Order: sequence, then structure tokens, then C-alpha cells
Amino acid sequence: MSTPVALAMPSVPRLRRTPEDVAAAAPVDGPKKVLLASPRGYCAGVDRAVIAVEKALEHYGAPVYVRKQIVHNKHVVETLEAQGAVFVEEVDEVPEGSLLVFSAHGVSPAVVQSAAEKNLETIDATCPLVTKVHREAVRFAKRGQQILLIGHVGHEEVEGTYGEAPDQTIIVNSPEDADTIEVDDPDNLVWLSQTTLSVDEALETVTRLRKRFPNLQDPPSDDICYATSNRQGAIKEIAPRADLVIVVGSSNSSNSVRLKEVAAEYGADRAERVDNANQVDETWFEGVATVGVTSGASVPEVLVRDVLALLADYGYGEIEEVVTAEEDILFSLPKELRARLTADGDADRNLGGRGARPNR
Repeated sequence: MSTPVALAMPSVPRLRRTPEDVAAAAPVDGPKKVLLASPRGYCAGVDRAVIAVEKALEHYGAPVYVRKQIVHNKHVVETLEAQGAVFVEEVDEVPEGSLLVFSAHGVSPAVVQSAAEKNLETIDATCPLVTKVHREAVRFAKRGQQILLIGHVGHEEVEGTYGEAPDQTIIVNSPEDADTIEVDDPDNLVWLSQTTLSVDEALETVTRLRKRFPNLQDPPSDDICYATSNRQGAIKEIAPRADLVIVVGSSNSSNSVRLKEVAAEYGADRAERVDNANQVDETWFEGVATVGVTSGASVPEVLVRDVLALLADYGYGEIEEVVTAEEDILFSLPKELRARLTADGDADRNLGGRGARPNR
């Protein structure tokens, strides 16, 4: 008896109202334009992780197993699946002796140990900025300090960092949690944070924690990554000028969700998040003169271009790029993969970062 095969549903274009119908429903006063955020889209850590899976497929062959989504973007995951990547939730789903890639969000030591017990060859695609937070957690735990980890419960990055010192770490899920958590020694505390939080929310949480625990120590450097800060900074500039902000990014992407929240907080009349142009509702354009557009740090530029093309169809052809920062950070590929590339004569090294793959 044959085994049933599940087939993905094809993407069906939305049946849209015409630009004329939208204009008739609510005329727009003044010229239409788009405020396009820069920086936006792929950060160095995401680009590095995606390239790591692509290179692993090229040099090891399919299948290449990946624990969790390599980055939080549906389009990226589906594209890699089509190339032969197999995404799993846990290590026990991977056949013994296979190749396994750890996602950009990082894993706990327990996950690494589970992979070793199954004789898996592993490639660690954890973003180097997340790895920095892991190392800080280990260092503070060795000093006997209790760690207040500011981040969202259930997020893979938080789970990985928490796993470095679970007995000495308390997760602070929100600013409100800061008012109620209980600690062992108020004078021996240090805080760390998830790298993709809202900058403002993290600062509010630290302020409320310090009000209760005046001797709370700071990490040696900011844990919120440059890309998260820069993308939030750009949308803060755009939001007060926009009638509508469209954030391109998946619902499980923490930094994409935060961008929508920041846009609303900083004055956008309306803020929406979409995976792709097909999810944009043209009724959002009624009465709208200025549309702000940005994308999360795990979003390939092709998805933004599709949204801009749709906007152009509805009269938003003028684009003003709002540049608030320049990014030129590059990260080397994971060391395990670099060794294989060297053996195979592949000279590609410093990959990942804004400008490295502008058409992705």
C-alpha cells in the first residue's frame, strides 16, 4: 500500500479591488509616496546562517538537517527545503550519523550533547552576537551571580541562553514581570537580554528592575544586536510621517513583530505586518498618501521588492529612501563548514552582511 504524500497548497493570488475602486472609496489628498527604510532586511547573522545551509547542501549533499527554522522566515525555509534541507524540531528526529545545522538563534548545551550522543556531525550557525550572550551567561554563572534574562518565554534564542545556566537564570518576560520576580540575592544580580527585543521595552524593563534592585549590574556591552537597533531606529523616523506602515516579516520573527509595534508607538496611523505582498490588503490604501515600508532582519529583499511593485500598481510609485544608519558588518561562516570548504577548494570566507547579497 502506498504512503500518502502531503502536497503544499499553491499560492493563489488575491482577488483584489482595482486601484480605481480603492481611490473611489476614499480619495487621497496630495501626492502618493513610499518611505522606504534603510537599513532593512537581512542582517549579517541571518545571511551567514542561510549561506551556511546553502553551502552545506552544496558540499555535503542533501539531505542536510536543520534544528528549528534556520531563521524565522517562511519564504527562506521553503526555499531551502526545495534545495534539500530538512527542518526538524528536535535532535531525536535526525537519523544517527547525519549532518545537523543549529539555527541562527542558538541552542543549549543539552541540545549539543544530544547531537553528540547520536553521532551527528554538526554545523553551528548560531549568530555570533547570540553566542556572545551565551558566553556572558556562562561567565556570570561561574562567578556565582544570578542572571535576569530579559526576553520572551518560548523563543528559541531565550531557551538556548537559559540553558547555559538554568539554575542561576530567571527569565523576565516583560516590563511588568520586573515588578514581581523574586531573586536570591538582590546585591548579586546581572541582566542579559534577547538580541531581538524592542530597544525601548528592554530599557523600560531594566529601569524597573533597577528600581527594585539598585545594585543590578549591566552586561559589558549592549546585548540587543546592531541590526535590531538600526531597523527600529529607521522605523522611528518614518512612522510619524506615514499614514500606513507595512512591515515585511513572519509572525514568529520577534524583530519583525517589534517593528510593527514600534511603528504604531511612534505615530504611524496604521501598522501592519505581512509575510509577502499577497497578504497586503489593498483596502489599507484607502485615504492613504504616505506608506512606510520596512522588513525584519530575516527577510530577503525580494519580498520587499514584491511589496513595492504592488504599491506602484496602486499609485505609490515615488520612493524616498530614509537612511538612518550604514551597515557593513560581515561574519565568517561557521568553523566546521570553513574546514570543509578549505578541503574542497572553496575560497568563499567572509560572508553575511548588508550588501553581501543585495538581490536575495
